Amino acid sequence: MNPLNPISNLPTHEVLNMPPHLGDQNLWQDDVALRETVEREGAGWAAEKLAGFGQNTGTAEMFHKADMANRNHPELKAYDRYGNRLNSVEYHPTYHDLMAHAIENEVHSFPWNHPQAGAQVGYAALVYMFNQVEGGVMCPMAMAYSVIPSLRVSPALAEEWIPRVLSTRYDKRDIPVCEKAGAVLGMFMTEKQGGSDVRANSTQAVPLNGKTGDGAEYLLTGHKFFCSAPMCDAFLTLAYTETGLSCFLVPRWRPDNVRNTLYIQRLKDKLGNRSNASSEIELQDTYGVMLGPDGRGLQTIMQMVTGNRYYCAASSAGLMRQALVRAHHHVAHRSAFGKKLIDQPLMRNVLADLAIESEAALVLTMRLGRAMDESENDPTAKAFARIGTAIAKYWVCKRAPMQIGEALECLGGSGYIEESIIPRLYREAPLNSIWEGSGNVMCLDVLRAMGREPEAVPAVLQELEQAKGANGLLDGAIESLKNDLADEDHIQLRARAITEKLALTLQGSLLVRHGNQAVADAFCESRLGPNRSGAFGALSPHTDFETIIGRIKQ
Repeated sequence: MNPLNPISNLPTHEVLNMPPHLGDQNLWQDDVALRETVEREGAGWAAEKLAGFGQNTGTAEMFHKADMANRNHPELKAYDRYGNRLNSVEYHPTYHDLMAHAIENEVHSFPWNHPQAGAQVGYAALVYMFNQVEGGVMCPMAMAYSVIPSLRVSPALAEEWIPRVLSTRYDKRDIPVCEKAGAVLGMFMTEKQGGSDVRANSTQAVPLNGKTGDGAEYLLTGHKFFCSAPMCDAFLTLAYTETGLSCFLVPRWRPDNVRNTLYIQRLKDKLGNRSNASSEIELQDTYGVMLGPDGRGLQTIMQMVTGNRYYCAASSAGLMRQALVRAHHHVAHRSAFGKKLIDQPLMRNVLADLAIESEAALVLTMRLGRAMDESENDPTAKAFARIGTAIAKYWVCKRAPMQIGEALECLGGSGYIEESIIPRLYREAPLNSIWEGSGNVMCLDVLRAMGREPEAVPAVLQELEQAKGANGLLDGAIESLKNDLADEDHIQLRARAITEKLALTLQGSLLVRHGNQAVADAFCESRLGPNRSGAFGALSPHTDFETIIGRIKQ
Protein backbone atom coordinates (compact mmCIF):
# COMPACT_ATOMS: atom_id res chain seq x y z
CA MET A 1 0.00 0.00 0.00
CA ASN A 2 1.23 3.49 -0.78
CA PRO A 3 1.71 5.56 2.39
CA LEU A 4 -0.14 8.86 2.70
CA ASN A 5 2.05 11.97 2.73
CA PRO A 6 5.31 10.50 4.06
CA ILE A 7 7.67 13.06 5.61
CA SER A 8 10.49 13.89 3.23
CA ASN A 9 12.10 16.73 5.17
CA LEU A 10 13.96 14.81 7.86
CA PRO A 11 16.06 16.20 10.75
CA THR A 12 19.37 15.42 9.04
CA HIS A 13 18.49 15.65 5.37
CA GLU A 14 15.79 16.04 2.77
CA VAL A 15 14.78 13.00 0.74
CA LEU A 16 15.75 13.85 -2.81
CA ASN A 17 16.39 11.98 -6.06
CA MET A 18 14.34 8.96 -5.03
CA PRO A 19 11.62 7.51 -7.30
CA PRO A 20 8.02 8.03 -6.18
CA HIS A 21 5.90 5.08 -5.15
CA LEU A 22 4.91 3.18 -8.26
CA GLY A 23 1.32 2.84 -7.07
CA ASP A 24 -1.40 1.11 -9.07
CA GLN A 25 -0.42 -0.53 -12.33
CA ASN A 26 -2.70 -1.38 -15.21
CA LEU A 27 -1.18 -4.68 -16.24
CA TRP A 28 -3.18 -4.70 -19.47
CA GLN A 29 -3.42 -1.12 -20.66
CA ASP A 30 0.22 -0.25 -19.98
CA ASP A 31 1.51 -3.28 -21.92
CA VAL A 32 1.25 -2.65 -25.66
CA ALA A 33 3.06 -5.89 -26.53
CA LEU A 34 0.52 -7.91 -24.56
CA ARG A 35 -2.45 -6.20 -26.19
CA GLU A 36 -1.01 -6.63 -29.68
CA THR A 37 -0.12 -10.28 -29.16
CA VAL A 38 -3.46 -11.28 -27.65
CA GLU A 39 -5.26 -9.74 -30.61
CA ARG A 40 -2.93 -11.30 -33.17
CA GLU A 41 -3.10 -14.81 -31.72
CA GLY A 42 -6.89 -14.94 -31.67
CA ALA A 43 -8.06 -13.86 -28.20
CA GLY A 44 -9.22 -10.36 -29.08
CA TRP A 45 -12.73 -11.40 -28.05
CA ALA A 46 -11.45 -11.65 -24.44
CA ALA A 47 -9.95 -8.14 -24.40
CA GLU A 48 -12.67 -6.64 -22.19
CA LYS A 49 -12.25 -9.33 -19.55
CA LEU A 50 -8.47 -9.13 -19.71
CA ALA A 51 -8.59 -5.34 -19.42
CA GLY A 52 -10.69 -5.51 -16.28
CA PHE A 53 -8.49 -8.18 -14.79
CA GLY A 54 -5.30 -6.24 -15.57
CA GLN A 55 -6.65 -3.13 -13.89
CA ASN A 56 -7.93 -4.89 -10.77
CA THR A 57 -4.94 -7.19 -10.33
CA GLY A 58 -2.26 -4.52 -10.68
CA THR A 59 -3.40 -2.36 -7.78
CA ALA A 60 -1.05 -1.42 -4.96
CA GLU A 61 -3.41 -3.28 -2.63
CA MET A 62 -2.89 -6.55 -4.53
CA PHE A 63 0.87 -6.14 -4.44
CA HIS A 64 0.64 -5.50 -0.70
CA LYS A 65 -1.37 -8.68 -0.19
CA ALA A 66 1.22 -10.62 -2.16
CA ASP A 67 3.95 -9.19 0.03
CA MET A 68 2.09 -10.17 3.20
CA ALA A 69 1.41 -13.69 1.93
CA ASN A 70 5.11 -14.17 1.21
CA ARG A 71 6.32 -12.70 4.49
CA ASN A 72 3.92 -14.82 6.56
CA HIS A 73 4.72 -18.35 5.51
CA PRO A 74 2.29 -21.30 5.67
CA GLU A 75 2.39 -23.33 8.87
CA LEU A 76 1.97 -27.08 9.21
CA LYS A 77 -0.77 -28.16 11.60
CA ALA A 78 -0.12 -31.89 11.69
CA TYR A 79 -2.16 -32.35 14.89
CA ASP A 80 -4.90 -30.61 16.79
CA ARG A 81 -4.45 -29.60 20.44
CA TYR A 82 -5.61 -33.02 21.61
CA GLY A 83 -3.15 -35.02 19.51
CA ASN A 84 -5.51 -36.01 16.71
CA ARG A 85 -3.92 -36.03 13.26
CA LEU A 86 -5.12 -33.23 10.94
CA ASN A 87 -2.52 -33.10 8.14
CA SER A 88 -3.48 -29.50 7.58
CA VAL A 89 -1.68 -26.31 6.55
CA GLU A 90 -2.65 -22.81 7.64
CA TYR A 91 -2.10 -19.83 5.34
CA HIS A 92 -2.07 -16.10 5.94
CA PRO A 93 -5.47 -14.50 5.18
CA THR A 94 -4.01 -12.56 2.24
CA TYR A 95 -3.12 -15.85 0.54
CA HIS A 96 -6.80 -16.81 0.63
CA ASP A 97 -7.72 -13.36 -0.71
CA LEU A 98 -5.41 -13.88 -3.67
CA MET A 99 -6.70 -17.40 -4.25
CA ALA A 100 -10.25 -16.10 -4.32
CA HIS A 101 -9.30 -13.34 -6.76
CA ALA A 102 -7.64 -15.84 -9.10
CA ILE A 103 -10.48 -18.37 -9.04
CA GLU A 104 -13.24 -15.80 -9.36
CA ASN A 105 -11.48 -14.46 -12.47
CA GLU A 106 -11.07 -17.94 -14.02
CA VAL A 107 -7.27 -17.92 -13.94
CA HIS A 108 -7.47 -21.69 -13.39
CA SER A 109 -10.33 -22.44 -15.74
CA PHE A 110 -10.55 -19.87 -18.54
CA PRO A 111 -9.93 -22.11 -21.59
CA TRP A 112 -12.27 -24.81 -20.29
CA ASN A 113 -15.07 -22.39 -19.42
CA HIS A 114 -14.67 -20.63 -22.80
CA PRO A 115 -13.96 -23.41 -25.32
CA GLN A 116 -13.34 -21.37 -28.45
CA ALA A 117 -10.45 -20.22 -30.61
CA GLY A 118 -8.07 -18.08 -28.57
CA ALA A 119 -9.00 -19.57 -25.21
CA GLN A 120 -5.48 -20.84 -24.43
CA VAL A 121 -4.07 -17.47 -25.46
CA GLY A 122 -6.48 -15.75 -23.07
CA TYR A 123 -5.43 -18.14 -20.32
CA ALA A 124 -1.76 -17.33 -20.87
CA ALA A 125 -2.56 -13.61 -20.67
CA LEU A 126 -4.24 -14.12 -17.28
CA VAL A 127 -1.24 -16.14 -16.04
CA TYR A 128 1.18 -13.54 -17.38
CA MET A 129 -0.57 -10.72 -15.53
CA PHE A 130 -1.22 -12.51 -12.23
CA ASN A 131 2.37 -13.75 -11.94
CA GLN A 132 3.58 -10.17 -11.99
CA VAL A 133 1.92 -9.83 -8.60
CA GLU A 134 2.22 -13.24 -6.92
CA GLY A 135 3.57 -16.64 -7.95
CA GLY A 136 2.73 -18.90 -5.00
CA VAL A 137 -1.01 -18.80 -5.61
CA MET A 138 -0.37 -19.70 -9.23
CA CYS A 139 0.99 -23.14 -8.34
CA PRO A 140 -2.45 -24.55 -7.42
CA MET A 141 -4.00 -22.49 -10.23
CA ALA A 142 -1.66 -24.09 -12.78
CA MET A 143 -2.40 -27.58 -11.52
CA ALA A 144 -6.16 -26.99 -11.52
CA TYR A 145 -5.90 -25.74 -15.12
CA SER A 146 -3.75 -28.59 -16.36
CA VAL A 147 -5.61 -31.44 -14.64
CA ILE A 148 -8.66 -31.22 -16.93
CA PRO A 149 -7.23 -33.19 -19.91
CA SER A 150 -6.07 -35.96 -17.55
CA LEU A 151 -9.45 -36.15 -15.82
CA ARG A 152 -11.17 -36.55 -19.19
CA VAL A 153 -9.41 -39.90 -19.62
CA SER A 154 -11.91 -41.33 -17.12
CA PRO A 155 -15.53 -40.35 -17.92
CA ALA A 156 -16.82 -41.20 -14.44
CA LEU A 157 -14.17 -39.20 -12.59
CA ALA A 158 -14.48 -36.37 -15.11
CA GLU A 159 -18.22 -36.12 -14.48
CA GLU A 160 -17.64 -36.01 -10.74
CA TRP A 161 -14.63 -33.71 -10.49
CA ILE A 162 -14.47 -31.36 -13.49
CA PRO A 163 -17.53 -29.26 -12.49
CA ARG A 164 -15.96 -28.77 -9.07
CA VAL A 165 -12.63 -27.66 -10.53
CA LEU A 166 -14.26 -25.29 -13.02
CA SER A 167 -16.26 -23.54 -10.32
CA THR A 168 -15.46 -19.84 -9.90
CA ARG A 169 -16.08 -19.94 -6.16
CA TYR A 170 -13.14 -20.37 -3.82
CA ASP A 171 -13.84 -22.50 -0.75
CA LYS A 172 -10.88 -22.67 1.64
CA ARG A 173 -12.56 -24.97 4.19
CA ASP A 174 -10.93 -28.31 5.02
CA ILE A 175 -14.08 -30.39 4.65
CA PRO A 176 -15.28 -33.17 2.31
CA VAL A 177 -15.39 -31.92 -1.26
CA CYS A 178 -19.05 -32.87 -1.66
CA GLU A 179 -19.86 -30.08 0.80
CA LYS A 180 -17.76 -27.40 -0.90
CA ALA A 181 -18.62 -24.71 -3.44
CA GLY A 182 -15.56 -25.49 -5.55
CA ALA A 183 -12.42 -27.59 -5.57
CA VAL A 184 -8.74 -27.29 -6.43
CA LEU A 185 -6.74 -30.30 -7.66
CA GLY A 186 -2.99 -30.79 -7.49
CA MET A 187 -0.41 -33.43 -8.27
CA PHE A 188 2.57 -35.11 -6.68
CA MET A 189 4.79 -37.53 -8.58
CA THR A 190 8.43 -37.37 -7.50
CA GLU A 191 10.01 -39.57 -4.86
CA LYS A 192 13.39 -39.31 -3.14
CA GLN A 193 15.14 -42.04 -5.10
CA GLY A 194 13.99 -41.03 -8.57
CA GLY A 195 13.16 -37.36 -8.94
CA SER A 196 12.27 -36.78 -12.60
CA ASP A 197 12.75 -40.50 -13.27
CA VAL A 198 9.30 -41.44 -12.02
CA ARG A 199 9.70 -45.01 -13.25
CA ALA A 200 12.02 -45.42 -10.25
CA ASN A 201 9.08 -44.74 -7.90
CA SER A 202 8.37 -47.30 -5.21
CA THR A 203 4.81 -46.43 -4.09
CA GLN A 204 2.54 -49.45 -4.38
CA ALA A 205 -1.22 -49.68 -4.94
CA VAL A 206 -3.44 -52.67 -4.12
CA PRO A 207 -7.12 -53.07 -5.04
CA LEU A 208 -9.50 -52.26 -2.22
CA ASN A 209 -12.46 -54.40 -3.28
CA GLY A 210 -10.92 -56.84 -5.73
CA LYS A 211 -11.85 -54.65 -8.71
CA THR A 212 -9.09 -53.24 -10.90
CA GLY A 213 -8.73 -50.74 -13.71
CA ASP A 214 -10.11 -47.30 -14.42
CA GLY A 215 -12.47 -46.10 -11.68
CA ALA A 216 -11.56 -48.88 -9.26
CA GLU A 217 -10.63 -48.12 -5.64
CA TYR A 218 -7.11 -48.79 -4.35
CA LEU A 219 -5.00 -48.34 -1.24
CA LEU A 220 -1.62 -46.68 -1.81
CA THR A 221 1.47 -47.01 0.38
CA GLY A 222 4.71 -45.12 -0.15
CA HIS A 223 6.08 -41.59 -0.06
CA LYS A 224 6.18 -38.42 -2.18
CA PHE A 225 9.10 -36.03 -1.84
CA PHE A 226 7.39 -32.94 -3.28
CA CYS A 227 3.74 -32.09 -2.82
CA SER A 228 3.02 -28.41 -3.39
CA ALA A 229 -0.28 -26.88 -2.30
CA PRO A 230 -1.07 -29.83 -0.01
CA MET A 231 -4.45 -28.35 0.92
CA CYS A 232 -5.82 -29.14 -2.54
CA ASP A 233 -8.99 -31.20 -2.41
CA ALA A 234 -7.45 -34.04 -4.41
CA PHE A 235 -4.24 -34.95 -6.21
CA LEU A 236 -3.11 -36.99 -9.15
CA THR A 237 -0.23 -39.30 -8.31
CA LEU A 238 1.56 -42.39 -9.55
CA ALA A 239 1.87 -45.83 -7.95
CA TYR A 240 2.70 -49.33 -9.11
CA THR A 241 0.07 -52.03 -9.46
CA GLU A 242 0.80 -55.59 -10.57
CA THR A 243 0.33 -54.36 -14.13
CA GLY A 244 2.65 -51.35 -13.95
CA LEU A 245 2.91 -47.64 -13.12
CA SER A 246 -0.61 -46.27 -12.90
CA CYS A 247 -2.29 -42.92 -12.21
CA PHE A 248 -4.59 -42.36 -9.25
CA LEU A 249 -6.84 -39.59 -7.99
CA VAL A 250 -6.24 -39.27 -4.24
CA PRO A 251 -8.72 -37.06 -2.33
CA ARG A 252 -8.01 -35.38 1.00
CA TRP A 253 -11.23 -36.94 2.32
CA ARG A 254 -12.48 -40.48 1.72
CA PRO A 255 -16.02 -41.08 0.40
CA ASP A 256 -17.18 -41.88 3.95
CA ASN A 257 -16.17 -38.33 5.02
CA VAL A 258 -13.13 -39.53 6.97
CA ARG A 259 -9.80 -37.78 6.49
CA ASN A 260 -7.62 -39.70 4.08
CA THR A 261 -4.25 -40.93 5.35
CA LEU A 262 -2.14 -38.26 3.62
CA TYR A 263 0.47 -37.78 6.33
CA ILE A 264 2.23 -34.44 5.83
CA GLN A 265 5.67 -34.97 7.34
CA ARG A 266 7.11 -31.50 6.94
CA LEU A 267 6.99 -28.31 4.87
CA LYS A 268 9.94 -27.44 2.65
CA ASP A 269 12.03 -24.35 3.41
CA LYS A 270 12.31 -23.07 -0.16
CA LEU A 271 14.30 -20.48 -2.05
CA GLY A 272 11.13 -18.77 -3.27
CA ASN A 273 7.42 -19.45 -3.85
CA ARG A 274 7.14 -18.91 -0.12
CA SER A 275 3.45 -18.06 0.09
CA ASN A 276 2.72 -21.57 -1.17
CA ALA A 277 3.36 -24.63 0.97
CA SER A 278 5.43 -27.49 -0.43
CA SER A 279 5.54 -30.67 1.60
CA GLU A 280 6.73 -34.23 1.95
CA ILE A 281 3.93 -36.78 2.31
CA GLU A 282 3.74 -40.37 3.48
CA LEU A 283 0.98 -42.59 2.11
CA GLN A 284 -0.15 -45.50 4.27
CA ASP A 285 -3.16 -47.40 2.99
CA THR A 286 -4.22 -44.13 1.42
CA TYR A 287 -7.47 -44.19 -0.51
CA GLY A 288 -7.29 -43.51 -4.23
CA VAL A 289 -9.21 -44.16 -7.44
CA MET A 290 -7.45 -45.29 -10.60
CA LEU A 291 -7.56 -42.69 -13.34
CA GLY A 292 -7.18 -44.16 -16.82
CA PRO A 293 -5.94 -47.60 -17.88
CA ASP A 294 -4.01 -49.81 -15.49
CA GLY A 295 -0.28 -49.57 -16.18
CA ARG A 296 -0.63 -46.42 -18.30
CA GLY A 297 -0.21 -43.89 -15.52
CA LEU A 298 2.65 -41.95 -17.04
CA GLN A 299 0.74 -41.40 -20.26
CA THR A 300 -2.32 -40.25 -18.30
CA ILE A 301 -0.53 -37.78 -16.05
CA MET A 302 1.71 -36.44 -18.83
CA GLN A 303 -1.28 -34.58 -20.21
CA MET A 304 -1.26 -32.60 -16.97
CA VAL A 305 2.50 -32.13 -17.14
CA THR A 306 2.25 -30.60 -20.62
CA GLY A 307 -0.23 -28.00 -19.40
CA ASN A 308 2.02 -27.12 -16.50
CA ARG A 309 4.95 -26.61 -18.85
CA TYR A 310 2.93 -24.15 -20.90
CA TYR A 311 2.07 -22.38 -17.67
CA CYS A 312 5.77 -22.15 -16.75
CA ALA A 313 6.57 -20.25 -19.95
CA ALA A 314 3.71 -17.78 -19.42
CA SER A 315 4.65 -17.40 -15.75
CA SER A 316 8.30 -16.65 -16.56
CA ALA A 317 7.29 -14.10 -19.18
CA GLY A 318 5.14 -12.38 -16.56
CA LEU A 319 7.97 -12.27 -14.02
CA MET A 320 10.24 -10.73 -16.66
CA ARG A 321 7.66 -8.12 -17.53
CA GLN A 322 7.25 -6.95 -13.93
CA ALA A 323 11.01 -6.79 -13.40
CA LEU A 324 11.21 -4.62 -16.52
CA VAL A 325 8.44 -2.33 -15.24
CA ARG A 326 10.25 -1.86 -11.92
CA ALA A 327 13.57 -1.12 -13.61
CA HIS A 328 11.96 1.34 -16.01
CA HIS A 329 10.20 3.20 -13.19
CA HIS A 330 13.41 3.55 -11.20
CA VAL A 331 15.67 4.77 -14.01
CA ALA A 332 12.99 7.18 -15.26
CA HIS A 333 13.04 9.04 -11.91
CA ARG A 334 16.60 8.60 -10.64
CA SER A 335 19.44 10.92 -11.65
CA ALA A 336 23.15 10.22 -11.67
CA PHE A 337 26.14 12.07 -13.12
CA GLY A 338 24.08 15.05 -14.17
CA LYS A 339 21.11 13.45 -15.94
CA LYS A 340 18.30 10.94 -15.50
CA LEU A 341 19.46 7.35 -15.61
CA ILE A 342 17.09 6.68 -18.46
CA ASP A 343 18.93 9.32 -20.49
CA GLN A 344 22.34 7.75 -19.89
CA PRO A 345 23.38 5.91 -23.09
CA LEU A 346 24.52 2.70 -21.43
CA MET A 347 21.44 2.47 -19.21
CA ARG A 348 19.25 2.93 -22.28
CA ASN A 349 21.09 0.05 -23.88
CA VAL A 350 20.46 -2.20 -20.88
CA LEU A 351 16.81 -1.18 -20.53
CA ALA A 352 16.07 -1.71 -24.22
CA ASP A 353 17.74 -5.12 -24.09
CA LEU A 354 15.62 -6.14 -21.11
CA ALA A 355 12.50 -5.01 -22.98
CA ILE A 356 13.46 -7.06 -26.06
CA GLU A 357 13.93 -10.19 -23.95
CA SER A 358 10.58 -9.68 -22.25
CA GLU A 359 8.70 -9.18 -25.50
CA ALA A 360 10.36 -12.18 -27.16
CA ALA A 361 9.29 -14.40 -24.26
CA LEU A 362 5.73 -13.14 -24.54
CA VAL A 363 5.30 -13.63 -28.29
CA LEU A 364 6.64 -17.20 -28.24
CA THR A 365 4.35 -18.17 -25.36
CA MET A 366 1.28 -16.68 -27.00
CA ARG A 367 2.06 -18.33 -30.34
CA LEU A 368 2.09 -21.67 -28.54
CA GLY A 369 -1.30 -20.82 -27.09
CA ARG A 370 -2.71 -20.43 -30.59
CA ALA A 371 -1.18 -23.75 -31.60
CA MET A 372 -2.83 -25.42 -28.61
CA ASP A 373 -6.15 -23.85 -29.57
CA GLU A 374 -5.81 -25.23 -33.10
CA SER A 375 -4.48 -28.67 -32.11
CA GLU A 376 -7.78 -30.51 -32.03
CA ASN A 377 -8.39 -30.04 -35.75
CA ASP A 378 -4.91 -29.41 -37.14
CA PRO A 379 -2.17 -32.11 -36.93
CA THR A 380 0.54 -29.58 -37.78
CA ALA A 381 -0.57 -27.27 -34.98
CA LYS A 382 -0.65 -30.23 -32.61
CA ALA A 383 2.91 -31.21 -33.54
CA PHE A 384 4.08 -27.60 -33.21
CA ALA A 385 2.46 -27.27 -29.80
CA ARG A 386 4.02 -30.53 -28.63
CA ILE A 387 7.62 -29.63 -29.45
CA GLY A 388 7.15 -25.88 -29.01
CA THR A 389 5.99 -26.22 -25.43
CA ALA A 390 9.20 -28.02 -24.50
CA ILE A 391 11.30 -25.45 -26.39
CA ALA A 392 9.62 -22.46 -24.75
CA LYS A 393 9.59 -24.04 -21.32
CA TYR A 394 13.34 -24.55 -21.55
CA TRP A 395 14.41 -21.22 -23.00
CA VAL A 396 11.99 -18.69 -21.52
CA CYS A 397 12.43 -20.17 -18.04
CA LYS A 398 16.21 -20.17 -18.48
CA ARG A 399 16.28 -16.51 -19.50
CA ALA A 400 14.03 -15.25 -16.71
CA PRO A 401 16.58 -15.33 -13.83
CA MET A 402 19.18 -13.57 -16.00
CA GLN A 403 16.79 -10.86 -17.17
CA ILE A 404 15.38 -10.29 -13.67
CA GLY A 405 18.88 -10.18 -12.17
CA GLU A 406 19.87 -7.47 -14.65
CA ALA A 407 16.68 -5.53 -13.89
CA LEU A 408 17.55 -5.71 -10.19
CA GLU A 409 20.95 -4.22 -10.95
CA CYS A 410 19.27 -1.24 -12.62
CA LEU A 411 17.99 -0.29 -9.16
CA GLY A 412 21.35 -0.90 -7.51
CA GLY A 413 21.15 -1.48 -3.76
CA SER A 414 17.49 -0.45 -3.75
CA GLY A 415 16.71 -3.44 -5.96
CA TYR A 416 18.34 -5.81 -3.50
CA ILE A 417 15.91 -5.03 -0.69
CA GLU A 418 12.62 -6.88 -0.34
CA GLU A 419 10.46 -3.77 -0.62
CA SER A 420 11.37 -3.44 -4.28
CA ILE A 421 9.73 -6.90 -4.86
CA ILE A 422 12.45 -7.73 -7.39
CA PRO A 423 14.13 -10.14 -4.92
CA ARG A 424 10.84 -12.03 -4.77
CA LEU A 425 10.62 -12.15 -8.55
CA TYR A 426 14.24 -13.30 -8.71
CA ARG A 427 13.67 -16.11 -6.22
CA GLU A 428 10.54 -17.18 -8.05
CA ALA A 429 12.20 -17.40 -11.46
CA PRO A 430 14.31 -20.58 -11.04
CA LEU A 431 11.27 -22.57 -9.95
CA ASN A 432 9.79 -22.57 -13.44
CA SER A 433 12.98 -24.11 -14.82
CA ILE A 434 12.79 -26.93 -12.28
CA TRP A 435 9.05 -27.59 -12.14
CA GLU A 436 7.86 -30.32 -14.54
CA GLY A 437 11.28 -30.91 -16.01
CA SER A 438 14.61 -29.16 -15.47
CA GLY A 439 16.79 -27.99 -18.36
CA ASN A 440 18.24 -31.34 -19.39
CA VAL A 441 14.88 -33.06 -19.12
CA MET A 442 13.28 -30.45 -21.37
CA CYS A 443 16.01 -30.67 -24.00
CA LEU A 444 15.76 -34.44 -24.05
CA ASP A 445 12.01 -34.04 -24.42
CA VAL A 446 12.61 -31.85 -27.48
CA LEU A 447 14.70 -34.67 -28.96
CA ARG A 448 12.03 -37.18 -27.99
CA ALA A 449 9.42 -35.15 -29.86
CA MET A 450 11.69 -35.08 -32.91
CA GLY A 451 12.13 -38.83 -32.85
CA ARG A 452 8.61 -39.95 -32.06
CA GLU A 453 6.53 -37.40 -33.95
CA PRO A 454 7.48 -37.14 -37.64
CA GLU A 455 5.59 -33.86 -38.03
CA ALA A 456 7.34 -32.02 -35.16
CA VAL A 457 10.44 -30.70 -36.95
CA PRO A 458 8.56 -29.96 -40.21
CA ALA A 459 6.02 -27.99 -38.17
CA VAL A 460 8.78 -25.81 -36.69
CA LEU A 461 10.48 -25.33 -40.05
CA GLN A 462 7.16 -24.44 -41.64
CA GLU A 463 6.71 -21.76 -38.99
CA LEU A 464 10.20 -20.41 -39.60
CA GLU A 465 9.86 -20.44 -43.39
CA GLN A 466 7.07 -17.88 -43.13
CA ALA A 467 9.68 -15.27 -42.17
CA LYS A 468 12.12 -16.21 -44.94
CA GLY A 469 13.66 -13.20 -46.65
CA ALA A 470 12.55 -10.68 -44.05
CA ASN A 471 15.85 -10.56 -42.17
CA GLY A 472 19.21 -11.86 -43.38
CA LEU A 473 20.47 -12.75 -39.91
CA LEU A 474 17.35 -14.77 -39.24
CA ASP A 475 17.72 -16.56 -42.58
CA GLY A 476 21.29 -17.49 -41.69
CA ALA A 477 20.28 -18.75 -38.25
CA ILE A 478 17.57 -20.94 -39.75
CA GLU A 479 20.05 -22.53 -42.18
CA SER A 480 22.48 -23.11 -39.29
CA LEU A 481 19.65 -24.74 -37.33
CA LYS A 482 18.89 -27.09 -40.22
CA ASN A 483 22.53 -28.19 -40.28
CA ASP A 484 22.45 -28.86 -36.52
CA LEU A 485 19.29 -30.92 -36.82
CA ALA A 486 20.93 -33.04 -39.52
CA ASP A 487 23.96 -33.85 -37.32
CA GLU A 488 22.48 -36.97 -35.75
CA ASP A 489 25.83 -38.15 -34.35
CA HIS A 490 26.04 -35.29 -31.85
CA ILE A 491 22.42 -34.23 -31.45
CA GLN A 492 21.99 -35.50 -27.87
CA LEU A 493 25.30 -34.03 -26.70
CA ARG A 494 24.29 -30.67 -28.20
CA ALA A 495 20.65 -30.82 -27.17
CA ARG A 496 20.85 -27.59 -25.18
CA ALA A 497 22.48 -25.63 -27.98
CA ILE A 498 19.95 -26.95 -30.49
CA THR A 499 16.97 -26.19 -28.23
CA GLU A 500 18.30 -22.68 -27.66
CA LYS A 501 18.64 -22.13 -31.41
CA LEU A 502 15.12 -23.44 -31.97
CA ALA A 503 13.81 -20.96 -29.41
CA LEU A 504 15.75 -17.99 -30.75
CA THR A 505 14.82 -18.59 -34.37
CA LEU A 506 11.17 -19.00 -33.43
CA GLN A 507 11.23 -15.79 -31.41
CA GLY A 508 13.02 -13.99 -34.22
CA SER A 509 10.55 -15.28 -36.79
CA LEU A 510 7.56 -14.11 -34.75
CA LEU A 511 9.03 -10.67 -34.08
CA VAL A 512 10.04 -10.16 -37.71
CA ARG A 513 6.66 -11.19 -39.06
CA HIS A 514 4.38 -9.63 -36.50
CA GLY A 515 6.27 -7.51 -34.01
CA ASN A 516 7.50 -3.97 -33.85
CA GLN A 517 10.20 -3.37 -36.46
CA ALA A 518 12.66 -1.81 -34.01
CA VAL A 519 12.29 -4.71 -31.58
CA ALA A 520 12.60 -7.30 -34.36
CA ASP A 521 15.73 -5.75 -35.87
CA ALA A 522 17.44 -5.40 -32.49
CA PHE A 523 16.52 -8.96 -31.51
CA CYS A 524 17.93 -10.51 -34.68
CA GLU A 525 21.14 -8.47 -34.58
CA SER A 526 21.82 -9.12 -30.87
CA ARG A 527 20.62 -12.75 -30.61
CA LEU A 528 21.26 -14.17 -34.08
CA GLY A 529 24.12 -12.07 -35.41
CA PRO A 530 27.87 -12.70 -35.32
CA ASN A 531 28.44 -10.17 -32.54
CA ARG A 532 26.08 -11.80 -30.08
CA SER A 533 26.97 -11.07 -26.44
CA GLY A 534 26.00 -13.04 -23.37
CA ALA A 535 25.42 -9.85 -21.39
CA PHE A 536 22.46 -7.50 -21.50
CA GLY A 537 23.21 -3.98 -22.70
CA ALA A 538 25.37 -4.83 -25.71
CA LEU A 539 22.95 -3.68 -28.43
CA SER A 540 24.27 -2.06 -31.58
CA PRO A 541 24.53 1.75 -31.83
CA HIS A 542 22.10 1.46 -34.76
CA THR A 543 19.33 0.25 -32.42
CA ASP A 544 16.16 2.35 -32.27
CA PHE A 545 16.33 2.79 -28.50
CA GLU A 546 13.62 5.46 -28.41
CA THR A 547 10.98 3.19 -29.93
CA ILE A 548 11.89 0.11 -27.88
CA ILE A 549 11.96 1.92 -24.55
CA GLY A 550 8.78 3.79 -25.47
CA ARG A 551 6.95 0.47 -25.77
CA ILE A 552 7.64 -0.49 -22.15
CA LYS A 553 4.72 1.59 -20.95
CA GLN A 554 2.35 2.56 -23.71
